[in-house]
Formats: sequence, C-alpha cells, structure tokens
Amino acid sequence: MNKATMKVDYLRNYFDNLVEKYNEPSFILNDPISIPHQFKRKQDIEIAGLFAATLAWGQRVTILSNCKKLMLWMDNAPYEFVLNHRERDLKPFLNFKHRTFNATDVLYFIYFLKKYYQSNHTLEKAFTYNLKAQEQTIENALIGFTNLFFDDEDAPQRTKKHVPSPLKKSACKRLCMYLRWMVRQDNMGVDFGLWKQIKSSQLVCPIDVHVERIARECKLITRKQVDWRCALELTAELRKLDPQDPAKYDFALFGLSAVR
Repeated sequence: MNKATMKVDYLRNYFDNLVEKYNEPSFILNDPISIPHQFKRKQDIEIAGLFAATLAWGQRVTILSNCKKLMLWMDNAPYEFVLNHRERDLKPFLNFKHRTFNATDVLYFIYFLKKYYQSNHTLEKAFTYNLKAQEQTIENALIGFTNLFFDDEDAPQRTKKHVPSPLKKSACKRLCMYLRWMVRQDNMGVDFGLWKQIKSSQLVCPIDVHVERIARECKLITRKQVDWRCALELTAELRKLDPQDPAKYDFALFGLSAVR
C-alpha cells in the first residue's frame, strides 16, 4: 500500500468517525439549520433555510436571533407571507440589519420569492434549470440561481454580494451550505434531503476561514485564495474519501474547527 492510499484510508476513517459524532440531532440546536427545522412544509423549509444560510456569518447567537426575528415578522409562516403579504406588512423589515445585510436586501429577497413562488412550486427548480445530471458539481446550479435571482430591473446592486456566483470566483460558502441542507439525505435528522434533482455527489463542501484552516492542516488544499477553485479543490480531495457524498465531511471539518 503506497503513502497516498494510506493517507486516504486514514482520513476516511478519521473523518467518518467525526461525521458520525456531529451528524446527529443535537447538532441542530445551536446551528443556523435549526431555523428551517422549525417547519414541516417544504416551501417553509426552503425559504427559512435560504434566509438562515444567507445570514450565517458572525456570532451564532446573533445569527439565530436575527433569523428568528425574520421568521416572527413573517408570522412564522414564511411561504404564506411571501405570497400574500401586503405593503404594510413589510414595515418591520425596514429597520432590519445583520452585519452588512440590511433592509434593501431582505426586501428584495421577499420580492423575488413572491414573484418566483407565484409560478413555481419549489425553489429547487431555480437551482436545477441550468444544471445537467452528468455534471460533476453544482457550479452551474449556483450560476443559474444567481442569474435568475438578479434577472429583474429592480434588483439592487448591493445585494449581489450576499448571493455570490462562482463566475465572480466566490467560494459561495453559504449557498453550498444551503444546498447541502436541501439535498443530502441520510436519515440522521440534520440535513433535509428534500430535493431530488441534485445529487449528493455533485455538492461542493462549504469553505470558510475555519474550514480552510483545518483543510490546510490536513493537506487537503494548496490554493492560497479561499475562492471557488479552492472549494472545488477541497471537494475533489473529499470525493476520494466518499465519491457519492463528499459534502458530508463538512461535519468533520466543522467539528475539528470547533475544538481548536
């Protein structure tokens, strides 16, 4: 057995144990994924998940607090709210702010979602119309979604930094995380597995500064910039451990970063 094979086997065993440890229901409580877990209806989960993933940077307490605030203002029925709200119902959102995500951004999200759900049953279609089944990754799914999201003359320029695209070389950490939530299905109770047109094998592992640090320690990435190519490099290495479900190792990388 050569050194490369030994490394893969070692990492697979080590990471699989970490996935088993963290990919279980207690993980949900203090994670942004707890926001969509408040709901049962598919569209509620999709909408709550999109907001939770978009706001998932900064202190977790603040992330969860601001996400819960948005859900409360939507009467804890986000699908019904985006479809049926009136102009006066948007008043509370005028003062919303989460780091650099502000009222302009949240109001455009609501505007887009209303327009979209008026003619579509699921947000999955927004990610799959530009993705072919044989493609290795979700790159074109993300490009298609961002193109659709901003295909409106009223789309604010400033909101583009909150819904990035691989075409802009962004690592797209939050959208990759959102798709992990919606696509992965393993009956462990954390990820939802609601969407069937995207395969788990196509998912790209979310990468931020914490995951980057662990990935470098484990020699899973060599690229200096944390960008889309870096996310693809990391995922390609994780695919050696599990070709069908590389993004499950997000749990392992998170777990390691949380204890160091």
